[in-house]
Amino acid sequence: MSERPSIEDSRTHPGILVASGDWTLANADAMLALLERAPDSAVDIDGRDITRLDSAGAMMLSRYAVKVGLGLSTVEVQPQYEPLTRTVQAICENPRRVRRKGFGFRDMLARMGYATEDVTREVLALVGFLGLTLTTVLKAIAQPSRLRLTPTVHHMEQVGLDAVPLVMLLSFMVGAVIAFLGATVLRDFGAEIFVVELVGIAFLREFAVLLTAILLAGRTASAFTAQIGAMQSGEEIDAIRTLGLDPIELLVLPRLFALLVMLPLLTFLAMVSGIVGGMAVSIGSLDMTPEMFITRLHDTLSVRHFWVGISKAPIFAAVIALIGCLEGFQTQGTAQSVGERTTSAVVQTISLVILIDAFAALFFLEMDW
Repeated sequence: MSERPSIEDSRTHPGILVASGDWTLANADAMLALLERAPDSAVDIDGRDITRLDSAGAMMLSRYAVKVGLGLSTVEVQPQYEPLTRTVQAICENPRRVRRKGFGFRDMLARMGYATEDVTREVLALVGFLGLTLTTVLKAIAQPSRLRLTPTVHHMEQVGLDAVPLVMLLSFMVGAVIAFLGATVLRDFGAEIFVVELVGIAFLREFAVLLTAILLAGRTASAFTAQIGAMQSGEEIDAIRTLGLDPIELLVLPRLFALLVMLPLLTFLAMVSGIVGGMAVSIGSLDMTPEMFITRLHDTLSVRHFWVGISKAPIFAAVIALIGCLEGFQTQGTAQSVGERTTSAVVQTISLVILIDAFAALFFLEMDW
């Protein structure tokens, strides 16, 4: 039977208030009424006669003590309720102050330092994850029976075959745009014929592999992070380790091998689609026949441009797979963390792909390849 809370003046000690009854959530209305009738001041509050106390009651008792000019620390309660009152006092009477964002020079330096430290940790984590993955790959190659063919084929279908229409469509449109812009500029010099070289070199060396990698960074890296992050949240990865299995071998290697196989193939399709898009514009705007376009493409372009472009595909595939899987393993176990890591995977992958492509372009230019 619940006993209504009450607080009255002590009969033996003037100025001391004696609290009794059940100070629980079930009696919230009665506790609010006591709070409204609280006096302006009191010497002390004796809560040893409180029979039941929960967090709601401790909060109301704290408000009552503050209103009469005291604190919950001065209220004496039964020993079993002392940890609860201390916790409620720390929350109610000493609220955490949120530090406002500073805009001064020192605050700017502090934010730059934190950002640099975070980037450094991410780079070190990626390098360590790369080493762990390479070690696992060598172990799997030494024992081919450990290679998981079925998951690899499944991921090849997801990251490769399902992306073919999107990759070809976007490459075709970008090739058409490049040809149209090139023809518009070169027409002023009477050199429209060089649109063939422009489209061919651009797609064979740069645009095909870069567009494909960026598309897969947004489509595949995010999927890898979300899949592994959901498993991390559901403690499935812990269960894999408990069963004596290696999560890297089980989850990372099939995704990595699938991308290593499919990204070069998608890059080749993007090259063909981009050149076809450029040829379509050339036929429609420059009065060029398909035979003329293909003949000039064959006569003026060297096969080295193809090998320069296709050589970057396996590197981009490894970057996409490793970052996508690493961010999934770094998920903390909440839905918010899964979203944050998925966004981080896409941003990191696209940034690193573009950075590597820029350095590769400079390298091949200096090597005259």
